[in-house]
Amino acid sequence: MDNKPLTMALPKGRLLKQVQRFFSEKGIEIDTTDDRKLVIGDKDNSLRIFLVKNSDLPTYISHGIAGLGICGEDVLGESSANLLKLAAMPFGSTRMCLAGKKEANENDIYSRRLSIATKFPHFTRNYYHKMGISVEIIKLNGSVELAPVLGLTPYIVDLVETGSTLKANNLKVLKELAKINVYLVANPAYYKINYDRVEKLLSKLDIKE
Repeated sequence: MDNKPLTMALPKGRLLKQVQRFFSEKGIEIDTTDDRKLVIGDKDNSLRIFLVKNSDLPTYISHGIAGLGICGEDVLGESSANLLKLAAMPFGSTRMCLAGKKEANENDIYSRRLSIATKFPHFTRNYYHKMGISVEIIKLNGSVELAPVLGLTPYIVDLVETGSTLKANNLKVLKELAKINVYLVANPAYYKINYDRVEKLLSKLDIKE
């Protein structure tokens, strides 16, 4: 029997704390007190965990460096990696929204060609193409709220949790486009080879679908 720990990529940042808290509730203790360490394990040595940048996570899994990982649909949607969605996690869900200035007319989003700044061009293009709406997309890597404020584009598509950043910049949600869930994903070959142990982990986490 293979006793090597399962390998898992986890995103650094806010989602890591939610994963750590959820795993602890299920009896899997991950020590992240030393934030300089990027390769860590759990107390029982059942997991070998790599802490990676959120957007890089699918790449590490698709190349077999990590067999498993936890990330949001937003990251998966912008990646071309072929990964298996094993189960939705009961935390971390958020909303993908179209937003604009407070005085924007919500009917305008259906009546003319949209110009949108976003960190999620694949999601945005697919969403509006399915609706038959012509859209110009400008890719940004951060602070997309500045685009309407500075006049780059009238609209943005971005993840919205509380909406406080939008409000602080005199913006508002014009339309919720999708609910974004967090998933436990796997490299297909890794899942096949380690099927029994991965299924046991899913059962322990009580997220098996």
